[in-house]
Amino acid sequence: MEQLKNSQQHQHFIIFKPFGYLSQFVNNQTRRKNKKMLGELYNFPKNTMAIGRLDETSEGLLFLTTDGKVSEFIRSSKVEKKYYAQVDGKITSEAIEQLKNGVEISTETGLYFTKNCIVKKIDKTPQLPKRAKKIRDDRHGSTSWVSITLREGKFRQVRKMTAAVGFPTLRLVRVRIGVIHINNMVAGEVIKLNKLI
Repeated sequence: MEQLKNSQQHQHFIIFKPFGYLSQFVNNQTRRKNKKMLGELYNFPKNTMAIGRLDETSEGLLFLTTDGKVSEFIRSSKVEKKYYAQVDGKITSEAIEQLKNGVEISTETGLYFTKNCIVKKIDKTPQLPKRAKKIRDDRHGSTSWVSITLREGKFRQVRKMTAAVGFPTLRLVRVRIGVIHINNMVAGEVIKLNKLI
């Protein structure tokens, strides 16, 4: 995609955002003074911004850039985002079908029915970096993993979707944006790229 090629004046990065970090660089709210920021992980250039933020308790692939023009394209429905979600309980085939076909969630502007998406049960626990805060163990009930691939991104959408079908998300990791995958990145790792997509 020619329009997103790197230019001399802009820099692009991918990061495996760890659990417990905010997807921002400036702490402009006193109530967040003890929060961890992305800028603590790498010496990013001035004006670096996150594209398509992950909330504090979510992990995985995050794009960072100094070029605001690429943000709208990457956040659009033209670019897929794939997540691995560890959910509470053994997810059923009925719940997976519901997720595929869309469910009703609440948003800042009211109720919203999610668009069709790709949802698959993951039979084997995915190989991911150990999370900073431990997920509960099996003594507190069974869990299962699903992959969810979307072309939209409402606030906390995946968490709201799995909760809507009765399987709240315990751990959420974004593993792919477009053609870029986290592969073997470790939590907190930053890679500089010539282009983002």
